[in-house]
Amino acid sequence: MKLENGRPENTNDRLEKEIRVYDLLDSLGVEYQRIDHEAAMTMAVCEDIDRVLEATICKNLFLCNRQETDFYLLMIRGDKKFKTKDISAQIHSARLSFAKEEYMEKFLDITPGSVSVMGLMNDKENQVKLLMDEDVLKGEYIGCHPCINTSSLRIRTQDMMERIIPAMHHTPQVVHL
Repeated sequence: MKLENGRPENTNDRLEKEIRVYDLLDSLGVEYQRIDHEAAMTMAVCEDIDRVLEATICKNLFLCNRQETDFYLLMIRGDKKFKTKDISAQIHSARLSFAKEEYMEKFLDITPGSVSVMGLMNDKENQVKLLMDEDVLKGEYIGCHPCINTSSLRIRTQDMMERIIPAMHHTPQVVHL
């Protein structure tokens, strides 16, 4: 695994949703580094990637309320545990659970294993609320997938908060877990 600057030179074998991420970052003038790797389906695999990225690798959880009317993308540090009761009270929503795969694809155009904050660029109607654990914001860099799990990006936390998330027309709610 090798850290590269910016988008891949050859994008012929890349999915359109991945290319859209690079297009967004480039249009915003955001500097980023990329690493290509085997499919990263678990946080254990992401630990090897983390050593190369030297960034806060986030566990991204796609959640919903019991009625499946409110949807959330929760970003927490990969080494933290998640308990629904810890967050439910903070966001005033009872009975949070993992949302169905079809909602993930419908709203974020991503599949399980590749959930990423970058998927919010596909949520044009703001159906998904972004929740960020405060510890995610403490590192200089955030690591995330470009909507696929065979590449990972390293992006400055400041750029994520001040340029990228606002460009995706979302406002994060910082939570404490």
